[in-house]
Amino acid sequence: MIHFLEETLLLLPFLFATYLALETLESKAGGALEKLLGRVRLFGPLVGSAAGAIPQCGVAAAAASLYAGGVITAGALVAVFLSTSDELLPVLISERVAFPILAKILVIKLVSGVFVGFALNAILRLLKRKRRPVSVGELCEHSHCGCSKHKGIVVPALIHTAEIFLFIVVVSGLIELCMHFFGEDALLSLRLTKPVVGELIAGVLGLVPNCAVSVAAAKLYLAGGMSAGALIASSLTGSGLGFLVLFRTNRNLKENLCVLAVVYVSGVLLGMLFGRFL
Repeated sequence: MIHFLEETLLLLPFLFATYLALETLESKAGGALEKLLGRVRLFGPLVGSAAGAIPQCGVAAAAASLYAGGVITAGALVAVFLSTSDELLPVLISERVAFPILAKILVIKLVSGVFVGFALNAILRLLKRKRRPVSVGELCEHSHCGCSKHKGIVVPALIHTAEIFLFIVVVSGLIELCMHFFGEDALLSLRLTKPVVGELIAGVLGLVPNCAVSVAAAKLYLAGGMSAGALIASSLTGSGLGFLVLFRTNRNLKENLCVLAVVYVSGVLLGMLFGRFL
């Protein structure tokens, strides 16, 4: 439980920086900052995949808020989610797993994020699906935070940060209790070593917004209770608290479900494909 609180507290600087950036963008709409972000959007999946590789789920949470604010594309968001390693790599490193295996996992996640991200953006362009730009004001109306009453950018950013933080604490706390009572013993009964079935189930487990799942997956893999393909599938779909923040901040439920479907299907298929290389 202490580890859960530490993980959640580490999100605060990421969340605050994100909402501060959104407030700054809103106040300087049409300026140099917006033009710069417009250029970066072209390389969003590449930048997102690299950022997501940082072993800290705060990046995924920040990306979800930026997507809700219309700053990054769906491809960039998916790239971050797929490349996010959460606690997996740190646990494997602490267990002194061979460097070639760690390198393969990292490369698989980076390449998967870039490929799927650019592919998704290309498909959306072909379908001529464009998101309507969402202002920070609309996000405020959706969350009923009342921050529009305050001047400047710092206080509104603090209000948004506190709101999302409290939501994460409540939901993650409930998940942590479930993991505490059921834990790894329940995971051992899920046939995670079986081809196809293992990847399908592991992909679902990865979607659980809690780092305890990543820790359990790493330990199960090392103990022989999870196949390499299942490990990759759970790692690719495991975006930490990213989906939790996405569903809280982005009001378009259809978009959120589509992003979730893309991450899950990609994670499972790529887990089946790359599992043999570990």
